[in-house]
Amino acid sequence: MDYLVQLLRDNPAVPLFLTLGLGFWIGNFKYKNFSLGSVTAVLLVGVIVGQLDIPLSGQIKSVFFMMFLFSIGYSVGPRFFASLKGEGLKEVLFAVLMSASCLGSVLLVAWLMGYSPGEAVGLFGGSQTCSSLIGVGGDAISRLPMSDSVKEQNISIIPVCYAVTYIFGTLGTVIILGNFGPKLLGGIDKVKQQTAAMEAEEQGNAWENDPASVNAMRKVSYRAYSADADYFEDGISVLETEERLREAGVYAFIERVRTCGKVVTAKPHTIINRGDVVVLTGRREFMVNDATKVIGPEVVDAELLTFPVDCIPVRVSKRKGAGKTIKNILRRKYMHGVGIQDVVRDGKEVILTPETTLRPGDHVTLMGRREKLSNAAHHIGHMDRPTFTTDFAFLGSAIFIGGLFGALTFVVDGMPISFGTSGGALVAGLVFGWLRSKRPTFGAIPTSALKFMNTIGLNAFIAVVGIDAGPSFVSGLRDVGPMLFVLGCVATCIPLFFGLWLGHKVFRFPPAITLGCCAGTRTCTAALGAVQDALDSTIPAMGYTVTYAVSNVLLVIWGTLSVMILY
Repeated sequence: MDYLVQLLRDNPAVPLFLTLGLGFWIGNFKYKNFSLGSVTAVLLVGVIVGQLDIPLSGQIKSVFFMMFLFSIGYSVGPRFFASLKGEGLKEVLFAVLMSASCLGSVLLVAWLMGYSPGEAVGLFGGSQTCSSLIGVGGDAISRLPMSDSVKEQNISIIPVCYAVTYIFGTLGTVIILGNFGPKLLGGIDKVKQQTAAMEAEEQGNAWENDPASVNAMRKVSYRAYSADADYFEDGISVLETEERLREAGVYAFIERVRTCGKVVTAKPHTIINRGDVVVLTGRREFMVNDATKVIGPEVVDAELLTFPVDCIPVRVSKRKGAGKTIKNILRRKYMHGVGIQDVVRDGKEVILTPETTLRPGDHVTLMGRREKLSNAAHHIGHMDRPTFTTDFAFLGSAIFIGGLFGALTFVVDGMPISFGTSGGALVAGLVFGWLRSKRPTFGAIPTSALKFMNTIGLNAFIAVVGIDAGPSFVSGLRDVGPMLFVLGCVATCIPLFFGLWLGHKVFRFPPAITLGCCAGTRTCTAALGAVQDALDSTIPAMGYTVTYAVSNVLLVIWGTLSVMILY
């Protein structure tokens, strides 16, 4: 056993993956409606593994944390900046009020127990999961007019109090928000239904992210019809046939023709004779009934309908697309053979009619043969072709820029203020995700890659936190006494329940947004992961981003202020 423990200490990457594997395995177990989830389970396993005194570099934690926060920011960037016009301002105010309650709860406990500034700062940082307070609080104490020995005593007690209170600060926040939060806001089933409806409105149906699911509704159809109308008796060109379709209100194009037993690509001068079979492409609503009146009955022709087509989003940015109606655009020569599947504006799908007008910034999904679609996209705007390849040059550069920005420290009236490298990664994700939505010609990161960065980044970060905090948690509990742990639980719970009440009753946020706002104000990324796991949605991240950024600054200010007040 001693040999095995020493082996793990000499190879710290091995117990890290052991923690991840056991954590995910345990997190999958359910009892009725209760489940620890991967985040909580990984943290608990990390604390247990940490009893072996495994030395892990703090930089490992930073790397995974930055990866996770960048993926979150990149995913919600476009919606984040759109939300700043309305709900975002309310979320800023929410963060101010809830973070003030974090300060108030810590000051109340510290005043009742007669804690020193060092003990209070450790309690504040651990119970509110704000690790930056260890450095900021120590710096504030070092500037107090007291003897060097008292300063050293106060500064040395900070990490001990932090370790004792941090475990429940994180674990308690995860459990309260991830397991009890949805129940307090209306019940887990009701909250999941509301979140799924919100996700469908914001970014499509939640099941669309399930690789085993496909949408039964095909808005742009390719259907085969037998040319049985009388005017095909003497032969009629494709161009003339499409004009007859337009006159009947059918905005569809002839893509292929089976004539004389051969399948040919339709061209304007191609002659269609009675009995030939043609493939029409267009919006489903135009073709179900009207096409049969103009052409003839629908038939099944597998060979005729077997050919590749592309389905690609295009951001409207050029004059030939912006300001034009759907009817006007479909009549353009460059749109021949290209269908418009849907139009998304400000994150919401637009109900399409022939009179719908496209606006700059709309995302139009076009469907058609590759060569035709590329030409149409060139006239309308910028094509965002789906890919399995990640733009790693963009990814690395974006996180570097964000981390560099976050590392900068601004001193205001002697008070150091910084986003931190992790906060900078979040800001970079927001900005570069938004830029990607505006000009989708660079920075492609597939959804599967973002999902991996999100999951492994968060859980590896939590594993390192648990392993690092494990030894100091036990020793710290022995040094400062179990009462500090209990009071840390109190200081953790008061702001959480206040935040749930505030978001639900005062600001009237949707439950998923309330839970995300609470996790963001507490700067507890693990709680966001637990909430997303519980609701099976990324919608809570919309509430997390604004409040996280605001609270990161406020908690540092409150931490310094608490030192001054208690001194």
